[in-house]
Amino acid sequence: MNAVSPYGSWKSPITSDLIVSGTVGLGQIAIDGDDIYWVEGRPSEAGRSVLVRRTPDGKITDVTPPPFNVRTRVHEYGGAAFAVSDGVVYFSHFADQRIYCQTLNSPPEPLTPAAQCCYADVIFDKPRNRLICVREDNASEGESVNTIVSINLDNGEDIQILTQGNDFYASPRLNPDGSQLSWICWNHPNMPWDGTELWVAEINADGSLGKKDLVAGEVDESIFQPEWSPDGVLYFVSDKSNWWNLYRTPLNPPLLRGEARAGTEADRTPLNPPLLGEARAGTEADLTPLNPPLLGEARAGTEPSLASRGAGIEPLCEMAAEFGLPQWVFGMSTYSFVSESKIICTYTQQGKWHLASLDLTAKQLTKIETPYTDISSVKARGEIVVFLAGSPIASTAIVQLNLATSQRKILRKSSDLNIDSGYLSVPEPLEFPTENGLTAFGFFYPPKNQDFAAPVGEKPPLVVKSHGGPTAATSSSMNLKIQYWTSRGFAVLDVNYGGSTGYGREYRRRLQDSWGIVDVDDCANGAKYLAEQGLVDGERMAIAGGSAGGYTTLCALTFRDVFKAGASYYGISDLEALLRDTHKFEARYFDGLIGPYPDRQDLYVARSPIHAAEGLSCPVIFFQGLEDKVVPPNQAEMMVEILKAKGLPVAYVAYAGEQHGFRRAENIKRTLDGELYFYSRVFGFELAEPVEAVPIYNL
Repeated sequence: MNAVSPYGSWKSPITSDLIVSGTVGLGQIAIDGDDIYWVEGRPSEAGRSVLVRRTPDGKITDVTPPPFNVRTRVHEYGGAAFAVSDGVVYFSHFADQRIYCQTLNSPPEPLTPAAQCCYADVIFDKPRNRLICVREDNASEGESVNTIVSINLDNGEDIQILTQGNDFYASPRLNPDGSQLSWICWNHPNMPWDGTELWVAEINADGSLGKKDLVAGEVDESIFQPEWSPDGVLYFVSDKSNWWNLYRTPLNPPLLRGEARAGTEADRTPLNPPLLGEARAGTEADLTPLNPPLLGEARAGTEPSLASRGAGIEPLCEMAAEFGLPQWVFGMSTYSFVSESKIICTYTQQGKWHLASLDLTAKQLTKIETPYTDISSVKARGEIVVFLAGSPIASTAIVQLNLATSQRKILRKSSDLNIDSGYLSVPEPLEFPTENGLTAFGFFYPPKNQDFAAPVGEKPPLVVKSHGGPTAATSSSMNLKIQYWTSRGFAVLDVNYGGSTGYGREYRRRLQDSWGIVDVDDCANGAKYLAEQGLVDGERMAIAGGSAGGYTTLCALTFRDVFKAGASYYGISDLEALLRDTHKFEARYFDGLIGPYPDRQDLYVARSPIHAAEGLSCPVIFFQGLEDKVVPPNQAEMMVEILKAKGLPVAYVAYAGEQHGFRRAENIKRTLDGELYFYSRVFGFELAEPVEAVPIYNL
């Protein structure tokens, strides 16, 4: 018989110590021959990212020794920090951002010189004995300069710029015979999920790029993950139909088979160049604009090369589903080639991811049944497919699938913890009404603990989770940090508010000019809907989020009267201060979310919680990394001082050495327990077991 105890007071086996001791982060995957490589983020090693190798006999070993940390800072969020070929690894080391070379059983050796540069998305150009990658150069004052470069493997000092002039680059990819290079690029104020361009260029005998051709994309079309098929056809994902679907270029367009068009020149000026065309110092304006004058009208001295854009491009599987993702990091992959006639891919509908094979001749999609609801980082070599996957009852794992036998094998789990299902809350997909007659989405987790029941008539407290980004999405894959709450008697609503990805471009654009409004309304309306349904206690509802989710949290607490407490993880409180301090990748992000600055300074002030703190009348706890360059500590500290002065209960927990997101085990533990302690004090319930207290002012 279950013990009767108030919600929040249930004793749970899912402790903070258990979570941090038994969990690793799983990242980038690569296949090299019969070996499989991936990156593990280890809280137990101060958040160090380690490159790991698995051999066919099942042996798993660390490749990169301490203190090496496989992580790049390009675009600040990084991704695609290593590449491997024939057992030779090249990776970015976080401490100095140099690329290191490592052969098996030998220590890493630096390849690139010590300089203020970062590198990401490395690929091998074997015929020319070089690497090709994205470089971010921070040596000059002002914004960093992003380019695609080649790096001589015999002399890492020999770095040549292949293409430049745009604000951002990603996904350099060589065709099978190494004669052509493709890439995507975009410019301020766009983010990669707003609009990008896909380019292809011939490679000259000296390794430089020749004729360049704009293949697809524009200011309002997002191109994702260009890849060459084994027979030399360029594939990519585009959202021009509202959904990120798969496309391919014509089988024999002039440039893609190596023939230059007569009388064309692809050297064009980038979108939003300084002073409408003046070259940046040390750069050449050599790229076609996303929005050229009169859709291709030539500037003096240039000749447009836009005639082929979109011509003959073929959709492969048109459906109301997303085969793409917001490119917050490099190296994201939702599909991979099994052969020249078959792709293995993953797509999402209504928040659930599916695995499928796509016959490229018949253009026929066949779903592959799996127990997973979250699938990403798809890589294939022949009939062997490797990917990241998770489900509501299984933590994220690296999974290998043999397409010939349909056998699945788990290569590595993010957690080896075996938790009885009696303590696991299975999320329920939720669609609820919101403003303007629309609906929004989320996952609802009811309290679950097989050992306890609540007193008759009591309703559980609710924690609403607002994800970061804000252009991102939450998933239904098992999250022990959520189970930490539900196993103690909390309900959790994880919201995919308007602006989230996975529901089409139109849903994603609900946040256009409306950040701090639509997201806040959706979180508040989701909470009110659950309270109206009698599923939660409307007087004990809290909201929590990190980064952009922290901004949504602070806005909800300041501008709405729904929540009774909140937790901000490195959240934004002053939008103008963030603009002054933020990095290049997000420097113009808010143009689309709020409006251009300083033209719409009024909106930045009106939507900043710090300027409306008089409307905040409930307790808040703040968690902050002191080395955070995305959301600097002063954002939290200003709010804390205001709340202290108002006499409201407020707590501030700061971590030396942490950046944007907490990586160290002791800090992750402190944060989980600290938020629980805070709610126990403000909602008035007893904890089943003592946790480390946090100082709370005004309580």
